[in-house]
Amino acid sequence: MPSFDEQRERLVERLIAEGILKSPDVIRSMKMVKREEFVPDNMRSYAYVDTPLPIGHNQTISAPHMCAIMNEALKLEVGHKVLEVGAGSGYHAALVAEIVAPSNVEQKKWGHIYTLEIVSELSDFAQKNLERTGYIDRISIICADGSKGYTDEAPYDRIFVTAAAPEAPKPLIGQLKPGGLFVIPIGGLYFFQDLVLIEKTTSGKIITKNLGGVAFVPLRGEYGWKT
Repeated sequence: MPSFDEQRERLVERLIAEGILKSPDVIRSMKMVKREEFVPDNMRSYAYVDTPLPIGHNQTISAPHMCAIMNEALKLEVGHKVLEVGAGSGYHAALVAEIVAPSNVEQKKWGHIYTLEIVSELSDFAQKNLERTGYIDRISIICADGSKGYTDEAPYDRIFVTAAAPEAPKPLIGQLKPGGLFVIPIGGLYFFQDLVLIEKTTSGKIITKNLGGVAFVPLRGEYGWKT
């Protein structure tokens, strides 16, 4: 069986060939982050199957192609302050860290990711994964209702949500910087969702773009689904 490194390389090359991975920074991040370190032990052999995988508590780690689509849409740059809603296992936050705070750039230029997780057991799981893989200095994990955002560090250059909401939570739009980008799945409880890119112009105008159909677990919390 090919090594995890070989499997990761093959997955990245396939996503490039399919036109999903495009920008050098997003490609580099996908090559750097070891997905096998962010899944339960019994799922490690499936780490490079391009599909969501269960991580417990009715939650999943997103498929690699979906992480790639979201990160390409966010146009992440070194130095960005980013808010993630739905830490899960910490995998997606690690991908973002490799772009906004890459280890080959001096630390004073780094950005930072604040990731919110409503399930305490998953918050702990993400914390351990990110500590073990060396990303915890670039990522802060907060166990809280992510649908309300995190005012302590607002505003943010970029925001992304890894669970589907009935609509874009107003607190998150409010915490997005003018000129910022926000990616979120919006739609039904389990089906008929669209990935939506929200841009807040420098004048504060909101522009939305539909990036296509998706299927995410429901966003829990005050501005999500009451599940």
